[in-house]
Amino acid sequence: MTTDGQDRASYDVVVVGGGAAGLGGALTLSRARRSVLVVDGGEPRNAPADGVHNFLTRDGIAPAALLDAGRAEVRGYGGHLRGGRVVSAARDGDGFAVTLDDGSAVGARRLLVATGLVDELPPVPGVRERWGRDVIHCPYCHGWEVRDRSIGVLATGPIAVHQALMFRQLTADLTVFAHAAPPGDDEREQFAARGIALVEGEVAALVVERDRLTGVRMGDGRLVAREVVVVGPRFRARAEAMAGLGLEPTDHPSGLGTTIAADHTGRTAVPGVWVAGNVTDQAAQVVGAAAAGAMAGAQINADLIFEETRRAVIERRDRVSVGPGAGSGDPAIDHPDRS
Repeated sequence: MTTDGQDRASYDVVVVGGGAAGLGGALTLSRARRSVLVVDGGEPRNAPADGVHNFLTRDGIAPAALLDAGRAEVRGYGGHLRGGRVVSAARDGDGFAVTLDDGSAVGARRLLVATGLVDELPPVPGVRERWGRDVIHCPYCHGWEVRDRSIGVLATGPIAVHQALMFRQLTADLTVFAHAAPPGDDEREQFAARGIALVEGEVAALVVERDRLTGVRMGDGRLVAREVVVVGPRFRARAEAMAGLGLEPTDHPSGLGTTIAADHTGRTAVPGVWVAGNVTDQAAQVVGAAAAGAMAGAQINADLIFEETRRAVIERRDRVSVGPGAGSGDPAIDHPDRS
């Protein structure tokens, strides 16, 4: 792909995704006086949730309010934000050309990809409709809010056992629905020891009355009263727009989905591209994603500094080599006083 840089806005860094990770990186870079553009499609993963939790000093803040505050901080340091989706990115000289869904393009010396992940939910009627409300998956994100309520764990894979033991910490009224992943003998013994009920058979649907979850309908017609249901989504890294750069998701070792591989700073195998947040760390909560974005932003800034310093050294050498008294190559002429 070739583009005319004079016809296109260009930035030190384009941040793809404006959640906690993207804004954390943009804030760090803007404070370092880098020109930064954040492009965000406006679909935060945690939008259905009532509040963000385990974020020190911000516990319980509404997800939208947290993002509004982050955007204001980035703008306060000169960062730019733009609504829209990045549909592709390609090499363009020493940098990148980033194409948006409105057909426009911007240039970038570096990219920070913070597009998050997609929760692929079990295909049980009612699950998607109640997701983030009384259908949840993380005890740390939502556990306190559902403590001491009647909770069911929908077993769709090996993570269900882990979830059951974690949520048992929060309630004594816990039921595991064997559904698509019946537990083995060892797991059954653990459930019995912890007072966790087990319901065999396939779940047909969740039952909702007056806009609240009231139970789980089994395939044979049985109704098991539950106020909250825990599910285990498959996590898919949202990075399709980066495929043209060779940035491809790989299967996570946990078997729970895909992720973009990176080192501890967020640097990927694609030169000039960093990642942060759930797109590379499935387990990152909001506060962790923000911290990872800040780390990646600092590393990108350092990488740009090294590049600028290398270029400055080369330019200085060039000036010295062609400047007055640059030298004839004969030491006796160039340095007549040297003995």
